[in-house]
Amino acid sequence: MRSERNERDRGRRRASNVRGGGESESDKVASTRPRVSVSPTLPVLSSSSLHPLKRLGQNFLVDNRVVDRIVNALGPASDGTIIEIGPGKGALTERLIDHAGQVVAIEFDRNLAPLLIERFAARNNFKLVQGDALQTDFCGEILPAITARVVANLPYNISTAILQRLIDQRQCLTEMVLMLQREVVDRITAPAGSTERGYLTVLVEAYCESEKLFDVAPSAFKPVPKVWSSVVQVKLHSKIRVEVKDEDLLWRIVSAGFAQRRKTILNNLRHAQEPLQTKVKQHGGASIVLCVAGVDLQRRAETLELEEWARIARAME
Repeated sequence: MRSERNERDRGRRRASNVRGGGESESDKVASTRPRVSVSPTLPVLSSSSLHPLKRLGQNFLVDNRVVDRIVNALGPASDGTIIEIGPGKGALTERLIDHAGQVVAIEFDRNLAPLLIERFAARNNFKLVQGDALQTDFCGEILPAITARVVANLPYNISTAILQRLIDQRQCLTEMVLMLQREVVDRITAPAGSTERGYLTVLVEAYCESEKLFDVAPSAFKPVPKVWSSVVQVKLHSKIRVEVKDEDLLWRIVSAGFAQRRKTILNNLRHAQEPLQTKVKQHGGASIVLCVAGVDLQRRAETLELEEWARIARAME
C-alpha cells in the first residue's frame, strides 16, 4: 500500500480536471452551446483518441447499474448545482444533467473535451471547465450558485490530494459522493484502533461525516483495474468539529504522530520536525505535553480519537 505522503506528492504533480469562467444570464439564454473554459497552460492534445490514458490513471465507468446507484445516493435536485470531477465520456454526466439545475464538469484530458461538447452542446445547464482539479477554484466556478455538491470517480493516483483540495474549499461544498480505491475509503472511515487509520482519517473526521455506501467490482470499468473501488458519502462542515485555536498546529501534530506508525506518540513527538519540535520543547517536552493532554505516553497514533488530538494541540497553544 502506498503511503499517504507519497500519494499526496504524486497528486500534486498531476490531476484529472479543469478551470474556467462564467458568462452573463443573457448569454445563457441566447446560446445553446455549453459554457467551456480552457486553461492556457495545458498542452493541446489530439482529439482523435478517446482511449483511457494510463498516465492520468483513467478508468471509465461503464456499468449503468453503478451509475444508477451513484445518482440515487447523490439525489440531484432541479434547483441544485453539481460539480462532477472527471466526467470521462459522460456516462454519469448525462444523468446528472437530466436532474440537476446546473452541472459543472471538470475534465483535465483535452482528448475528451470535444466528445463532451458534442454530447451536451444543447444542454444549457452544462458547463465544462477544462484544467486541473487540484488548481480549480470550485467556489468561483459554481457562481452565481453559493453552494454545490460534488460527485467524482477519482483516479487512484491522485485521490487523496483531490480530497484534501475539496475539504479546503468546504465553505461552498456541502456534500460529496466519491468513488475511490477501496483501500482509500477504508482509511477514510477507519475507527480509532484500526491499523487503517492515518492522517487522512483524522483530517476527514475533523471537517466531515463519512459513510461507506457500497463496493464496486473492477469489471465496472474499462480498462479493468486491478483493485476494487468503493463509493463513500462525505458531508462537509464549514468549521472544524473540535475546539482548537490553531488548526495549523493541530495538523502538524497529527502529521508528526503518524510519521513512524510503529512508534509511540511520545517518540514521534520527541522527533518531530521543526517548527513543531521547538513548540514541544517550549511546553516542557513531549512527555509533559501528553500528560497535560491526558494521553497515555505509550499509545500509538492510530488509537487516538479526534478529540485527543485536539487536547494535545490545546496543551501547546
